Amino acid sequence: MFGFSLDVWISIIISVCAASTPLLLAATGELIVERSGVLNLGVEGMMIMGAVAGFSAAQLSGSPYVGALIAVFAGAIFSLLFGFLTLTLVANQVATGLALTILGLGLSGMIGEGFVGQPGIKMLPIEIPLLSDIPIIGKILFGQDIIFYTSILLVFAVGWFLFKTKAGLQLRSVGDNHTSAHALGINVIKTRYLAVMFGGACAGLAGAHLSLVYVPQWVEGMTAGRGWIALALVVFSSWRPMRLLVGAYLFGAVTIAQFHVQALGIGIPAQFLTSLPYIATIIVLVIIARNRRMTMINTPASLGKSFVPDR
Repeated sequence: MFGFSLDVWISIIISVCAASTPLLLAATGELIVERSGVLNLGVEGMMIMGAVAGFSAAQLSGSPYVGALIAVFAGAIFSLLFGFLTLTLVANQVATGLALTILGLGLSGMIGEGFVGQPGIKMLPIEIPLLSDIPIIGKILFGQDIIFYTSILLVFAVGWFLFKTKAGLQLRSVGDNHTSAHALGINVIKTRYLAVMFGGACAGLAGAHLSLVYVPQWVEGMTAGRGWIALALVVFSSWRPMRLLVGAYLFGAVTIAQFHVQALGIGIPAQFLTSLPYIATIIVLVIIARNRRMTMINTPASLGKSFVPDR
């Protein structure tokens, strides 16, 4: 099909999985953040901090798994800066999120300066005996890295948490009406702090996947706008975890398509192909914006609104 052999198609699917994993992780974390009523536009900054922290920790420790853990920690700590400014000091969430991204991009460049050009320590796939030998699906489903499996499990765990647990109900109530939630005795600020930290940890792990799996090296600005795509994915999914899974893999496929279209002999400028993921993001947001009823039904009512208990 399309001049590609079966092995090439398997390789393409595996590449799509690798490209989709950081998007899925970052978007899953942001979904929880926004479900709590907080809009954190600093996903890109937290991802790049996770990427540099994960790469540098892996280089110094010799273990990509240590790098991944440090990346999770770095993302969570970096998100606390956003939480302190917006939840404690009640700063504007949009402006603070943008500042967080700018700070992350600059700080990561400074931290990672000494690691530029160094060969990374790649996190190897986990080969599951017998299962990984199954034709076609074996390599795709049972020969991936641990972060890939974590991203899939996390989506199902988040779906269960939001709609099957009391804590998830409380989180959604805070996002829908923080005043009523406070009146019912729910600690709004604590709930939002925990949500923000979870989002930061997921973004940090997404960054670690970029520097330890997808491209095992450190390159300044290597997130290349993926944090913004993750933000768009949350809207695309209408704040539903299962839709997020589909959306992440659709965007991952678009990202990988740019590397394979030219192999088909189609004369498309490389610059256009590079812009495909961002064009797709804009198109999706325009389509969603036209269905205002669906958007309003699923959008957390308190999204982006600050909460102060004594007001």
